[in-house]
Amino acid sequence: MSDTHTATGRRREAVARVRLKAGSGKIEVNNREFQDYFTTLSLQSIVLRPLEISGRTQTVDMALITTGGGVNGQAGAASLAIARALLKLDAELRPELKKNGLLTRDPRMKERKKPGRPGARKRFQFSKR
Repeated sequence: MSDTHTATGRRREAVARVRLKAGSGKIEVNNREFQDYFTTLSLQSIVLRPLEISGRTQTVDMALITTGGGVNGQAGAASLAIARALLKLDAELRPELKKNGLLTRDPRMKERKKPGRPGARKRFQFSKR
């Protein structure tokens, strides 16, 4: 079995790929420091939640590649990718991760624009005369 585990996570338009290996807790996102990319504490906690629940914050190094969407979607995608990679590392983490909702892909997407309308639900202004 290899010492590097990869996984993919998606949320809305965002896609995150993670490469997980044994280490000292170093996290790199798009070749930048973790705190430089996810600047707010709320985004950082979303990304780190799978590691905190599994108790592996200081035992694995991660390289994340995120594309598409905004930073919130990318944080959610990264969280799912990390949770999936942790499962490959240790399958016994599954019940705990599942109980905390970290293995469920968020299915909400932007609704498509419909023909004859300016947006998905919006209508052109009605004129009586």
